[in-house]
Amino acid sequence: MTEVVALGECMVEVGLTAPSQAALGYAGDTFNTAVYLRRLGLSVAYGTAIGEGDPFSAGILRMMAVEGLDAALVRTAPGRLPGLYAFDRDEAGERRFFYWRAESPARDYFALADRDALRQAVCAARLVYVSGVTLAIVGEAGRAALLELLTQAKTCGAAIAFDPNHRLQLWTSLEQAQAAIEAIVPLCRYVSAGRSDLDGLYGDAADAMAAAWAGQGAEVVVRSHDHAVMVRAGGSILRVSREPPVRALDTTGAGDAFNAGYLAARLRGEDLRASVTAARRLANVVVQHIGAIIPRAAMPGIGSAF
Repeated sequence: MTEVVALGECMVEVGLTAPSQAALGYAGDTFNTAVYLRRLGLSVAYGTAIGEGDPFSAGILRMMAVEGLDAALVRTAPGRLPGLYAFDRDEAGERRFFYWRAESPARDYFALADRDALRQAVCAARLVYVSGVTLAIVGEAGRAALLELLTQAKTCGAAIAFDPNHRLQLWTSLEQAQAAIEAIVPLCRYVSAGRSDLDGLYGDAADAMAAAWAGQGAEVVVRSHDHAVMVRAGGSILRVSREPPVRALDTTGAGDAFNAGYLAARLRGEDLRASVTAARRLANVVVQHIGAIIPRAAMPGIGSAF
């Protein structure tokens, strides 16, 4: 049985390393988390749509095979290419993104997917993972199909995990993003959000919204700018203070890695504080490497034994 099903988009990643030089990889928010969850010992299936017959789509499938991700839920669209993003970094490791994804096949995933196979997969899983980017790219019809799918998954006993990962440029309006997110959250057992995402979505009402989500039954993790973490769960609040800063080379994928570390620990039965510690440990390693997905040998506590 596959323990985790993650749904979203894997893109071609172009990291600018110097003038006229770049490093090529494959990444995307839910894909990054899926890879790290697999490296942390969980069986993971990834659902997305890619092209067919091009070297980039082949590269995504090859990476999935190397990482041990189940590709049975992947669909292909002949004549189309996967989305692409490029990024550069400032001296603090903070990144700036540039996207080419308007024609990405992942936008049509729910039109291309085998709905019966997808439903069977999520109903057999312990955890289904999606993000605000997933919601944004699939469009209104895709969001309706996803909402139905997650409702079925929850009915079957799967936990739904969600990161709002707010990217305003992917939405037609802020109100559209808020409505889509607020339709998903009541189904969720786990919500993990960066403080900047919550602030971008709700401004001064961000804390009240996080509290409301917890009141709806979600375990809500908020990752703050200063690396402090707050977890709202079962009517209680856990505050984990910031740690000594790690020198960041590239913060790409840090939140995705945090989510993987946290969810893997929770699925192992770890308590909230231990799960935050595990999440931070992985995220702190990830920011010391360029790109969203670090070499397997660099994984804390796993190394080349994976």
